[in-house]
Amino acid sequence: MIALERVALLLLATVGSLFMAWTVGAGSSGSTPFAPAVGANSISVMRAGFIVGILGFTGAILQGTNVSETIGSGLIQNITLPSIAVIITLFTAALLVIVGIFTGYPIATAFTVTGAVTGVGLALGGLPAWNTYGRIATLWILTPFVGASVSYSIARMLNSPRLPTDVIVGALGFLTLFVVVNMEFSVLAPPGQSQSLSSAILSFIATTLKEPGQIGISLVLAGTGGIVLKQRHRVSDVATECRFLIALGCLVAFSAGATQVGLAVGPLLPLLDEWEVPLIAILGFGGLGLLAGSWTGAPRMIKALSQDYSALGPKRSIASLVPSFIIAQVAVFLGVPVSFNEIIVSAIIGSGYAGENAPVSVSKMRNTILAWIVSFCLSGAFGYSAMRVIASIP
Repeated sequence: MIALERVALLLLATVGSLFMAWTVGAGSSGSTPFAPAVGANSISVMRAGFIVGILGFTGAILQGTNVSETIGSGLIQNITLPSIAVIITLFTAALLVIVGIFTGYPIATAFTVTGAVTGVGLALGGLPAWNTYGRIATLWILTPFVGASVSYSIARMLNSPRLPTDVIVGALGFLTLFVVVNMEFSVLAPPGQSQSLSSAILSFIATTLKEPGQIGISLVLAGTGGIVLKQRHRVSDVATECRFLIALGCLVAFSAGATQVGLAVGPLLPLLDEWEVPLIAILGFGGLGLLAGSWTGAPRMIKALSQDYSALGPKRSIASLVPSFIIAQVAVFLGVPVSFNEIIVSAIIGSGYAGENAPVSVSKMRNTILAWIVSFCLSGAFGYSAMRVIASIP
């Protein structure tokens, strides 16, 4: 009977994980990456939802390990969350995100999951992992300021008549490609490890070269791409900007899957240790949930993000996606759960302020920030209270 009860709780926790993955796909990873491109009329809402689902699934499998492990075991020390704690965590966070989806306010998924995991963990007598919290808090606090200021600066440069736009676009292409060739993927390395594209090329050319060689290869690859993009912009500026914008949306969608899948499957990892389920299978399971959410629930939030915060053109959309992509990859590298809603919204607001005729909705911005704070506090308080009540039942 006890074994049957454990299996039943594990199945319920798995359903909760899938539910959470759906809400993440519908409200965070599925809606944010292509919102600027939709706002710039470079891609339709339905096509954006379809593409972001595929890329989010791919990112979840290839880069989802670090954040998943942080959520699974890096937030609370000295305890392993039992099945009932995982169930409370996932359903609490998912319900709060759904409220945001149907009200049109992008709830920060990372806030709700982190708050719920912390709440139930503390209720069970666990100890806070202060070093992890320090990294998380630093990134969460810096993200809106860095994202908004960088996107504002890029938008101003792209719209400045004194600066050649093709040079700016080429430089942004160089910066983007430099990050791309240094993204680490599990498929490029032995099992249990990851490796970047530049490092893989370096290993293929000469195993004796180390860090300087990898940096050199990264500069060559990124520089070549930047020069090509600059020349294409001289030939056809509008078409090049639209293609660059779509490419950035694809990269952000991939990064969204990599960072957000951990919010759904991370709490499951400790439960599945004894079953010896491969991590790649767990990430694929979460990726399917993201895919379903992107295809069925993302269009509403894409519309909200692309139109309700600020009017976007191609240049301001590019300005918002470049810092968003970089911040997301920093989060992947550090294994920090980060909210894509926070990243994209702050970048959209920053680029919106750069335009004279593109007013930013102050009330929408204020209400969104309030929703982020309230959702974090609610998830933590509810998780703690629910776990205490259940633990007190004989």
